[in-house]
Amino acid sequence: MENQRNILLTGGAGFFGDILKRELVQSGCKVLSIDLQKDAFTHENFTAMQGDICDLKLLEQIAAAQSFDAIIHVAAILAHAVKDKNFLWKSNVEGTRNVAEVARRFHISKVIFTSSNCLWGESFDRPVTEEDSPRPVEIYGRSKWEGEKILQEYTDSFHSIIFRCPTIIDAGRLGLLAILFEFIDEGRKVWVVGGGKNRYQFIFAQDLARACLKALDYNKSAVFNIGSDNVPTFAEAYTGVIRKAGTKARVANLPRSIAIPAMKLAYALKLSPLGPYQYKMIAENFVFDTSKIKRELNWKPTVGNEEMLYRAYRYYHENLNDIKNRTAVSAHKQAAKMGVIRLLKWLS
Repeated sequence: MENQRNILLTGGAGFFGDILKRELVQSGCKVLSIDLQKDAFTHENFTAMQGDICDLKLLEQIAAAQSFDAIIHVAAILAHAVKDKNFLWKSNVEGTRNVAEVARRFHISKVIFTSSNCLWGESFDRPVTEEDSPRPVEIYGRSKWEGEKILQEYTDSFHSIIFRCPTIIDAGRLGLLAILFEFIDEGRKVWVVGGGKNRYQFIFAQDLARACLKALDYNKSAVFNIGSDNVPTFAEAYTGVIRKAGTKARVANLPRSIAIPAMKLAYALKLSPLGPYQYKMIAENFVFDTSKIKRELNWKPTVGNEEMLYRAYRYYHENLNDIKNRTAVSAHKQAAKMGVIRLLKWLS
């Protein structure tokens, strides 16, 4: 087709990358994805390459072989998925530096980057804006903040569009959420902290993919918050999912004075997958102000927190046997290990 966009995608075999690449080829783009994992997806306008974005020479070879209109950089290593935090830092920070260098050297005019609300680890009593200064509390958030700063060094060479994303959810999203889904599926108590009165925003994967597509037509550098509207409390969202699931699960409360110190200790002893970001935010409020992206990209969310969680739960419920046998897939495509949380499950 005429004027077909040629996109270099990092992380196309991951949970969000898989959704995004399908949206891209469906919209008429030609996509080459590089990922550490194998990618079985096939389409006439899609090419998968197994490789590492930390390999600058490989990225240069890819960029030299064809002319890319944009790089969409969604590859990232999660803190709960690896024990080697140096590997995480190298992948997320040096990998982003390599992406930026390749864009500069090969005159790729645009880099679209998925950052995170993990830039903060504190409660806000108001929506968080793009002007709020990041204060990450753990390595993943720090790596995303470093990635943002790297891209902003290159504004004279290309446009960088940065999306600060809360937890990305759709059917197929597992990771730490699989622990919640197991409790619901087995009719256990679903625990909230401090009554579950806090509000924590998510983003529907398809809505984020649409934002990436819109960013291909946005011709300047910018940072955008993105997320759902009308964010319910945790207790409200969980209650809604349990009702739709039809299990005997029910929401139960853990006092904050007990839950937070226990989570800190369990993580320090390497007994729990819930790190500093999770145990700080599990009882806090965090909602992005999304007025800027709505105004400048003419974007709006289509799915709220409860419906996102339910779609992800249904996928878990319907594919449980397959999920248990998965190997060599990205962290969000497999269930996180419970660790000491399994004791809580036995008490539920």
